[in-house]
Amino acid sequence: MRLTVYTDYALRLLMYLALKDDGLATIEEIAESYGISKNHLMKVTHQLGVGGYIETVRGRRGGLRLAKPAQEIGLGDVVRYTEPDFAIVMCLEPVDADCAVRPRCVLRRALERARDAFMKILDEYTLGDLVKPRSALRDLLAIAPHADARR
Repeated sequence: MRLTVYTDYALRLLMYLALKDDGLATIEEIAESYGISKNHLMKVTHQLGVGGYIETVRGRRGGLRLAKPAQEIGLGDVVRYTEPDFAIVMCLEPVDADCAVRPRCVLRRALERARDAFMKILDEYTLGDLVKPRSALRDLLAIAPHADARR
């Protein structure tokens, strides 16, 4: 199973914002830190805003921030929101294509179980879990702690 680049960018963006504490970040700074496309990140940002994961602050000193605490953002929820589907093979939903061996197919059941197990593990993690150890990740991404967070 492979997640899309879109989901990868969404998770990276959320992790970056979680590391910023209450500080704001720009799309440009996030794209530069990860070395990824600013244009693709803009599309991801829009969808995460619509989904209620992030919020934008307009103006000269504006930027992005998490819409809720990192511990309340489930990894499985984000992946479900950003992935178009989990049809590993054509006979799984949402494609649900007809197959000659479907009435006796063990492969379909095995792949369903594997997909469900994958999502069950993701559901055990929150965004807060992904940003540990905070100081090491901040150093790697060149994120200075927010002024209020240092106190």
